[in-house]
Amino acid sequence: MPEPYLELRAVAMRYGEGAQAVSALAAIDLAIAEREFVTIVGPSGCGKSTLLYLVGGFLQPTSGTIRLRGRLVEGPGPDRGIVFQRYSLFPWLTVRGNIAYGLQEKGLPRRERERIVGEHVRLVHLEGFEDRYPRELSGGMQQRVALAQTLACQPDILLMDEPFGALDAQTRRILQDEVRRIWRRDMKTVLFVTHDVEEAVALGTRIVVMSARPGRIKEIFVRGFDVAEGDEFEANPEFTALKLRIWRSVKEEVSAVRA
Repeated sequence: MPEPYLELRAVAMRYGEGAQAVSALAAIDLAIAEREFVTIVGPSGCGKSTLLYLVGGFLQPTSGTIRLRGRLVEGPGPDRGIVFQRYSLFPWLTVRGNIAYGLQEKGLPRRERERIVGEHVRLVHLEGFEDRYPRELSGGMQQRVALAQTLACQPDILLMDEPFGALDAQTRRILQDEVRRIWRRDMKTVLFVTHDVEEAVALGTRIVVMSARPGRIKEIFVRGFDVAEGDEFEANPEFTALKLRIWRSVKEEVSAVRA
């Protein structure tokens, strides 16, 4: 069998030491193929974001290993791009400046930077806003800039930590379509954390359900049908059935937390 593109083996994460230690993740085994779109859903506090930060190299696991394309993940790197829930933009830079920032850090010449910035402004439909500052943009537009900023650096894998959680329902739906469209165009590997079961099904080709803390992989569901850009997927009986199965799985874990 081919080697997984991203592989987590027996990954565990504990915060603190001794009696005050908190176990966030326990024995995570997960293999993701190249070009997959995997969503992760589970109750609050189950370690979804911790798992993403471990893959990003911002945290080191207490035990276990994480490999990307066969190489051990030991810290952050340009092969992994992350989009946070809170817009990680520089307020003193324009849209153009924010998208160009990582390219400048990589030492790309000015003309090449301008070409890439222009391409990514068009990709996220922000033409005409290149010289605006983040404070002059709506939340949805800021998140488009954050997405363009990350994609411009051409990461191998895109990590998204509840990127639409702070947005209204209409904007969230539009950006879900945008991410789906971009994924189809570029076919990057995507690992997407969300607390929303409907969003998990609408975006993920596979949906990982995590248990209550310490987080473990409880179940993995495969979406056996397509969701097209602009699709009214709520009317699809297959979508409704899968969403209900996943929600029941998550609900058991939410109930365990409350108990």
